[in-house]
Amino acid sequence: MLAAVKELTVRYGGNTAVDNVSFEVCEREILAVIGPNGSGKTSAVECLEGLRKPSAGSVAVFGLDPLIYRKEIYKKLGVQLQDVSYPEKIKVEEMCAWFASFYETPASYQKLLEQLDLADKRKRYVSKLSGGEKQRLSILLALLPRPKLLILDELTTGLDPEVRRNLWESLKDIRDAGTSVLLVSHYMDEVEAVADRLIFMLRGKALYTGTLGGFREYARGALPPERWNPGMSLEELYLAFVPKKTRITMEGIV
Repeated sequence: MLAAVKELTVRYGGNTAVDNVSFEVCEREILAVIGPNGSGKTSAVECLEGLRKPSAGSVAVFGLDPLIYRKEIYKKLGVQLQDVSYPEKIKVEEMCAWFASFYETPASYQKLLEQLDLADKRKRYVSKLSGGEKQRLSILLALLPRPKLLILDELTTGLDPEVRRNLWESLKDIRDAGTSVLLVSHYMDEVEAVADRLIFMLRGKALYTGTLGGFREYARGALPPERWNPGMSLEELYLAFVPKKTRITMEGIV
């Protein structure tokens, strides 16, 4: 077990973002965290990263409290955040070299530049990269410490289909080589393609934790009979639980 969250609660004033959530990240697995915006996914993961203090409960990464031992933990933890700001006047290769200098035995950023199709961008300013290129750079930087646990928040946002699928295969290779992955994703096809287990969060609670097949069995028992269909995809199962948003209609527009 690489990380353990026990009875985690996160409150912001009178609002409870994470409500008594428990889960573990095991060795050599890809664990996906799914749920709509506002379900508590990011708050829970930020506690694992040592970026947020829990209101109650406990968090351990490699057996250590990430708030107290962040420096030690980050020697074996890779993190790709959803929103990242980089210095304006730094080139891709300079950024990679700078981050590599933080670790005693970093992975080869030169090889990672090739693998993530960024080699021809090495002399370009980071500020001039496209959204998808910045996303790939964030993934590269997260891999530099040769992490035992890799946390990825919205891994493939802004990436084209070919790059997305290549990254899915890379994630499975990373897992098979001994690195566990905690993946926060809104893309159910991505979760179906790579995840060994998933956590489904809604309104701050973890409604289900387990295998994808187990989630189907959970849904069959939890959904009203009229909303259940054995042929439903993971996305259809997910949407059956998530409250519908207000639709934009054409009335009054045309």
